[in-house]
Amino acid sequence: MRTIIATAFISLDGVMQAPGGEPGYRNSGWTMSATEFDPAAYELKGSEQDEAGAMLLGRKSYQAFSGVWPTMTEEFPRYNAMDKYVVSTTLQPGDLVDNWGKSTLLRSAADVARVRAEDGAPLIIHGSGTLVHSLQEHRLIDRYHLLVFPVLLGAGLRLFSEADLDMQKLHLTAQATYPNGIQKQVFDVVR
Repeated sequence: MRTIIATAFISLDGVMQAPGGEPGYRNSGWTMSATEFDPAAYELKGSEQDEAGAMLLGRKSYQAFSGVWPTMTEEFPRYNAMDKYVVSTTLQPGDLVDNWGKSTLLRSAADVARVRAEDGAPLIIHGSGTLVHSLQEHRLIDRYHLLVFPVLLGAGLRLFSEADLDMQKLHLTAQATYPNGIQKQVFDVVR
């Protein structure tokens, strides 16, 4: 079975929306303005590329990333080459780009569960808040890689679903605090 990893930059109050400067959110770009840059805090991002076997993305994140990441050959060489699974009920095969590795459309959490049941390296989710919420609700996420920024944003899309779910226990497997205040937290979901 493949592991599904949700990775995110989040504020201390759980907001994941527009960390890199995406338009339409008043605190857009908060990861760049909240702290001083410390390369050690981002080492997790490099190890994720080495560990992942494929990316799992929702429609909005796929459309945003597929327009930019293929040109970022130094920053994302492995991500650009690996397969993508795009979960969407509205995209059609012709909407997928052809310069960003093989992309496969999935239509539901049940489709994700079938891919997860296969043998292979982990599936990693970047962004994709709506997808993360759905997979949390269906108990399909196995691990969380979080970089928690020392900032409160108030409004915004949060990483964790607000649905009334049964308690889900997590096991902290790695942590670090960096001089700029960012905290790395890696949690496995206890099954």
